[in-house]
Amino acid sequence: MTEYFEKDFDIKNYTTFKIGGKISEAYFPDNIDEFVRLLQKYPNIPVLGNLSNILISSSGYDGKVILTHKMNNISIDGTTVIADCGVKGPKLSQQVCAANLSGFEFMIGFPGSVGGEVYMNASAHGQCISDNIRTVTCYRRGHGVVKYSKDDMGFDYRTSRCQKDNLVVLQAKFELQTKDSEEIKKQMDENLKFRKDHQPSLVLPNCGSIFKNPIGNPAGRLLESVGAKQLNAGEVRVWRNHSNFIVNTGNGTSMDVLSLMYELRERVKDTYNIALEPEIKYLGSNKEELKIWQKLNQ
Repeated sequence: MTEYFEKDFDIKNYTTFKIGGKISEAYFPDNIDEFVRLLQKYPNIPVLGNLSNILISSSGYDGKVILTHKMNNISIDGTTVIADCGVKGPKLSQQVCAANLSGFEFMIGFPGSVGGEVYMNASAHGQCISDNIRTVTCYRRGHGVVKYSKDDMGFDYRTSRCQKDNLVVLQAKFELQTKDSEEIKKQMDENLKFRKDHQPSLVLPNCGSIFKNPIGNPAGRLLESVGAKQLNAGEVRVWRNHSNFIVNTGNGTSMDVLSLMYELRERVKDTYNIALEPEIKYLGSNKEELKIWQKLNQ
């Protein structure tokens, strides 16, 4: 079976950062069987979801990638919900609300997709995606399709078994709680208002939180104390309202972002001896950028 793909795929406008060059080959599976065939055929191929937590090099990426946005099936049977990896968080949140199901109120303001949210155990407002998971169907690179229970997934703050075992999330099954849809919608509205007040909208292109929070030391607070809000590089800058966000004010580049991230990390390290860990991912073939990315992860 021939897979659908595009050569020299211009990815910039698909990313929430509005940064990125051309991808040599981009594949778009729309079902699990096709997705698995691609993963078997190209064992080390990067998998990209809603492109809301990744910085792609302005120089592009000289390789193949899989984009999951066509993997968007949702099934609801009573309180059981099954969602493919490419389903967007806000869409899932709205659909379960319409079915009088609670547990995904926190996802209403997330620009990400289910695969990425399970991979990193996304959380907000006292809820996290692992709260209601029953099973996760994954592809374990080099092995094949494996189904894990919630207890087997090793969920913790911003992490899961996926990182350790090189897993690709294909689909997840959840068990939610029944609740009046008006109560659910009220909580969703409050969550959206909080996000609007505390995080930049995508009118200002951004990639969400740049660094993970060290235990007991919110990254935003550390960054603000070292003067982060006054910093910029090229056409990207630290958001005025929260120091752990970088926004693209025009035609910012990946090098602008990486340079600013490095400056922010070094300031915090010099002041507090804390090495902030990137929350976002990077994909690119630019050697100079790769050197900076390596330093950011030391």
